[in-house]
Amino acid sequence: MKQSVLEFPQSLQSGLAMGEIQDQLFILVGALVCLNYLLKCVKISKYFLLRLWNPLPKSFFKSMGEWAVITGAGDGIGKAYSYELAKHGLNIVMISRTLEKLQEVAKGIEQTTGAQVKIIQADFTKADIYENIKENLQGLEIGILVNNVGMIYSHLPCHFLSGPEEVQDLIHCNISSVVKMTRLILRDMEIRRKGLILNISSAAGRFPWPLYSIYSSTKAFVCTFSKALQSEYKEKGIIIQVITPYSISTPMTKHLNPNIITKTADEFVKESLDLVAAGDEICGCLAHEILAYLIDLIPSWGFYSDTFQNILLIHCTHYLRQNDQ
Repeated sequence: MKQSVLEFPQSLQSGLAMGEIQDQLFILVGALVCLNYLLKCVKISKYFLLRLWNPLPKSFFKSMGEWAVITGAGDGIGKAYSYELAKHGLNIVMISRTLEKLQEVAKGIEQTTGAQVKIIQADFTKADIYENIKENLQGLEIGILVNNVGMIYSHLPCHFLSGPEEVQDLIHCNISSVVKMTRLILRDMEIRRKGLILNISSAAGRFPWPLYSIYSSTKAFVCTFSKALQSEYKEKGIIIQVITPYSISTPMTKHLNPNIITKTADEFVKESLDLVAAGDEICGCLAHEILAYLIDLIPSWGFYSDTFQNILLIHCTHYLRQNDQ
């Protein structure tokens, strides 16, 4: 009897201690969740604060160097970056596959901005193009690199086994181009201790997207590579930013109708260039940042469920085909 009387207070104390640990654990988890949402709110607020109270000086882009190099510059986002950076006073190197498009865009830039434009014809689905690019860039003071070139086999969602078997072109274009072009240009930036590299990824690279598995994976590489590289070189005065946009009306998206979410390439590029100081990873515009915040609220079990995939497969396909007409 005496033994049970002695043991009861010990068990009670043990239970109370466990309860206190659980309470503290719940408080810690709650604090971390609140902190996570607070950080997201702060990130969104940067879009207003940077543009209103701490805008980039007009000379910022020009101060990086004399030339900007843009891949995939013949149309879409690459074309918009070429025009916009020329307006900021840089000379432009445009690299893309179709010579006629490059010549047409180059002529327009020269006439409207007075910038010098150099064009390099290159097919980024090939592996043997970089020696020629290196020779053509020799002697240029390159302050900005925009790794924009990319491809997708179909903008319509589909299961992995229903897609094409040959994926090497996609890997060369979406992954190898970013690595190879960065290696060509980053070394001189390191010597001069300044430079800006913008790597255009996709919202599909922020986390795995079912029914776009290969494309999503290649864009996830761009995100990881960019953030790792920024950690390595930020102390050397080089800004490396990855941009993960959602819907933009370009030839690759079959010119989706612009709306509050779907931006034109010109709108998107103008806004994204105001935000190069907003962090290592941005969505590129306020509308896409808010959309990313809302999508992050969807639990992963719901996002990766068969129901969600069926909705994406049926309704998204229907919407995209309507826009094709």
